[in-house]
Amino acid sequence: MRIAITGSTGLIGTALVRSLRADGHDVVRLVRRAPAAADEVRWDPGRQEVDTAGLVGCEAVVHLAGAGVGDHRWTAAYKQELRDSRVLGTRALASALASLDAPPGVFVSGSAIGYYGDTGDRRTDESAPAGHGFLPELCVAWEDAAKPAEDAGIRTVFPRTGLVVARSGGAWGRLFPLFRLGLGGRLGDGSQYWSFISLTDHIRALRHLIDTGGLSGPVNLTAPEPVTNREVTAVMGHVLHRPTLFTVPAPVLRAALGEFAGDVLGSQRIVPRRLLDSGFAFAHPRIIEAVRAA
Repeated sequence: MRIAITGSTGLIGTALVRSLRADGHDVVRLVRRAPAAADEVRWDPGRQEVDTAGLVGCEAVVHLAGAGVGDHRWTAAYKQELRDSRVLGTRALASALASLDAPPGVFVSGSAIGYYGDTGDRRTDESAPAGHGFLPELCVAWEDAAKPAEDAGIRTVFPRTGLVVARSGGAWGRLFPLFRLGLGGRLGDGSQYWSFISLTDHIRALRHLIDTGGLSGPVNLTAPEPVTNREVTAVMGHVLHRPTLFTVPAPVLRAALGEFAGDVLGSQRIVPRRLLDSGFAFAHPRIIEAVRAA
């Protein structure tokens, strides 16, 4: 297949490009600068510009681009950047795909389990409504921006991603160095649920979404059994053979992270009902397997 990808230099994008090319697929990477290689296509999300000529012949498009949620303190300016990088980029790409004479068969447009907000200890699947707060509102607008592709009859899938367990990059990329130094520990009281997925399973799941014709709409990309932050802490210490004596109190997190601390301390017990129902089998269904793999 010929597959176009945005966000190809990020944690997920890099791994997805490698996986697809290893199996012989032709990957086109959308970049925001002048193309410097034959596999690159120019786009400018802010200006709503996409070089559609480079997308001709693509059978699938995977949209992963967006500013990092935890990369900076949530100032008003950075919250606007988070929104613009997702909403404007998705709208530009969806509109470009809809304009093609022969559009791709599937548009996999990134989203996140932030859609659900704080779900406490309630097992939550794709049938749940959006939560309240900045991240749920962002995810709703992010998914709504793909409407031009849906209206054009393109099968559109929203992978609502959980916390990706990876050696570097993302939330876990920050945790591993701390735990290796023996500085890891619970965040707050540790009772909040973390819905995780190994990097391997995340890439396999994205490819499953591309290949499974009956899937459209939201699909949770999380392992079957979410665990509490307390359990994550214990597993990290066990796998890395390090003590986990430290605890970061909630007030300290709020002082350090500002508004984002509410989401770090919030609980999301999200389950992948639609992924499992479609026949997907996890390589790392348990947290200890995901951490060992990373």
